[in-house]
Amino acid sequence: MGANLLTNYGEAVAMILFGIGFGNLLLQSNLIKKIIGLNIMDTAIYLFLAEKGYIEGRVAPIVTDGVTSVEAYINPVPSGLVLTGIVVSVSVSALMLALTIRLYRRYHTLDLDEISTSLKREGL
Repeated sequence: MGANLLTNYGEAVAMILFGIGFGNLLLQSNLIKKIIGLNIMDTAIYLFLAEKGYIEGRVAPIVTDGVTSVEAYINPVPSGLVLTGIVVSVSVSALMLALTIRLYRRYHTLDLDEISTSLKREGL
């Protein structure tokens, strides 16, 4: 168990980060802290994908010096997924922050419990 964990420490760190983000998302009532928790979860997934896509001793898939052997390069798919995920997560974060600003302007709080109570009082 210990040797396997030391070999896969990047994946273990990614899982710990995901747990921290998920716990933050579940336990916090402040909307900004929930957004931060979701961003921590995103980062953990990107770290996990990067760890899975890396193969020691290989280089990025850019053909140089005429080397075209597949065994010389890492798999480019995880890197592409990470880049795409970063773009999507930035967009989602921007949308969530814009909606949070709208909620704050309307209810004058970022506490989700208080916003829910105000909605019940309004009859919505």
